[in-house]
Amino acid sequence: MKAMALYAEGAFGTIPELYVRPEYRTNGLGLRLVSQAKFFGASRGWTRLEVTTPPLPQFDRTLAFYEREGFAISGGSKLKVSL
Repeated sequence: MKAMALYAEGAFGTIPELYVRPEYRTNGLGLRLVSQAKFFGASRGWTRLEVTTPPLPQFDRTLAFYEREGFAISGGSKLKVSL
């Protein structure tokens, strides 16, 4: 999903949720998906790509995966309201 923001200095992409079934996790599918998202964004001039991770520490492996792919914790919180 594409968005615009001052803090990102222009257009950027978001991956609100990325889930790979356990039986496909050891064959590099997640890595290929993230790599393609980076390529897609770079080819469109996006300044950054953001991902949302589930609550930690239950998902330490998820965080480690994204950190290995160059993502860094940027801070902030996600808020919601039911309508």
